[in-house]
Amino acid sequence: MTKEAVRTNAAPQAIGPYSQAIVAGGQVFCSGQIGIHPASGEIAVGIEAQTEQVLKNLGAVLEAAGCTFADVVKTGVYLTSMEDFPRMNAVYEHFFSDPPPARATVEVSGLPRGVEVEIDAIAVRGERGSLER
Repeated sequence: MTKEAVRTNAAPQAIGPYSQAIVAGGQVFCSGQIGIHPASGEIAVGIEAQTEQVLKNLGAVLEAAGCTFADVVKTGVYLTSMEDFPRMNAVYEHFFSDPPPARATVEVSGLPRGVEVEIDAIAVRGERGSLER
């Protein structure tokens, strides 16, 4: 099996020893994104703004891998408070068409840089998909 790293400047750079995404076997495994604006490095304020920035970052990684949100089959959502679930969900639903991907949502004790939400994804790349160069 070969695997290929996905890299884009349109999303925050990895802050550790991991790739923004890995393509293997026609699938795209996207690392978790947090609400950091890629150009300024600033963290969005509030769960709605963070969720929107997270999904914009995730969208940039998907695009660099030759995918869109329509290709996403599974997401993982990590919240520091389940009380934020309805507000996160209200933003999240605007990024995915029917049928939405399978999803797990869990409450965690903390996330990098003190953010309130992190989202990762798995997408299946169709024949049209290829890595952006």
